[in-house]
Amino acid sequence: MADRIQVLIVDDIPETRDHLTKLLGFEPDIAVAGTASSGAEAIEQASRLLPDIILMDINMPDMDGIAATERLSARVPTAAVVMMSVQGEADYLRRSMLAGAREFLVKPFSSDELTASIRQVYSREKEKAGRAVVSQGPRAPEAPQNGLIVAVFSPKGGVGRTTIAVNLAVAAASELGKKVTLVDGSFQFGDVAVLLNLNAKDKSMAELVPELEAGRDPETVDTFMVNHSSGIRVLLAPPSPEMAELITPAGVKHVLEILRQHSEVVVVDCAAWFNDTMLGVLDLADVVLTVLTLEITSIKNIRLFLEVAEQLGYSHKIRLVLNRADTTLGIRVADVEHSIGRKVDHTIVSDGRAVVYALNRGVPFVLSNRESQVSQDVFRLAASIVGNGDTHEEDGRKPPQKGKSLFAWR
Repeated sequence: MADRIQVLIVDDIPETRDHLTKLLGFEPDIAVAGTASSGAEAIEQASRLLPDIILMDINMPDMDGIAATERLSARVPTAAVVMMSVQGEADYLRRSMLAGAREFLVKPFSSDELTASIRQVYSREKEKAGRAVVSQGPRAPEAPQNGLIVAVFSPKGGVGRTTIAVNLAVAAASELGKKVTLVDGSFQFGDVAVLLNLNAKDKSMAELVPELEAGRDPETVDTFMVNHSSGIRVLLAPPSPEMAELITPAGVKHVLEILRQHSEVVVVDCAAWFNDTMLGVLDLADVVLTVLTLEITSIKNIRLFLEVAEQLGYSHKIRLVLNRADTTLGIRVADVEHSIGRKVDHTIVSDGRAVVYALNRGVPFVLSNRESQVSQDVFRLAASIVGNGDTHEEDGRKPPQKGKSLFAWR
């Protein structure tokens, strides 16, 4: 049947390929389009067969699964890779995701986990492709539309601002199919590069602003952007604090005005203080996501910020995000709302294990642990901000059920 999910199986062990082929043969909506015994053969087969899903073993003698996935991302971008490995270490997961893999299965996994992963990845890719077709449909010539600038701000550090900004940007791109640019606006001590495991020298706001102020073409901005495997583009903070002095308020505004012309969403991770540069960012922002937690110091600072924001005319674009909303600290949400004089717009649960684990690996948790509650909260936040009303609670997905293990060892 033409509508069956076409799968290419890549593994250097013949028994494993045969076992997976027989197993998937029982699934009415999945068909094995072919098999390959090496990374090089996988590239040749995928280019010819154009499968929907590639089940890729990570450990192979000639070319490992990560190297093969990197090449496949360029040659056959329509094929989504599901990586398989007996190695469950964080580094393997991080490298696989950066190479372009959409899912990571650790052996031994159950038959239900395998088929559920194939269907979920296929469904997500079809949804993204459908949105792309709609957005690229025929339309009359019109003036360029400006993208949405979302400033993620907090008047207090340590509330999870950067974590929310990074995962929000990735969620908007990977789940909602938006063209997203992420800007690290904490110019002295930015952490976006760490959370995304990026290391690009001479590509930051500190090098870009002087170029534009010297009269260079606006297209110069593209050469300073770093591409992330999730699909977002990133403009990093300077690699050393003293370089922040090269960044002027007018320069930052100019950069953001250029970026919004070439992006559907521009997410700015702001610094936790007021200065001319941050005020310029907040002036330009269409939405100011203001992050707070259930701590008295955070609540006090938010109250002061809201007073200033009203004087500056920002009140209409502020959206309050309560992070770690389920933390029991003796302060209720109702108490917070009474204290600051307005309702909380969005809440995100506390999940220290998933969040810190993802941070230390340099892989956003909306990619590595998308079924967790904290990821679902960020997906809802992204859908609300971007204007897409669908959420994952409504898509009928269920977590994979545990079943019989396919492999006891590699």
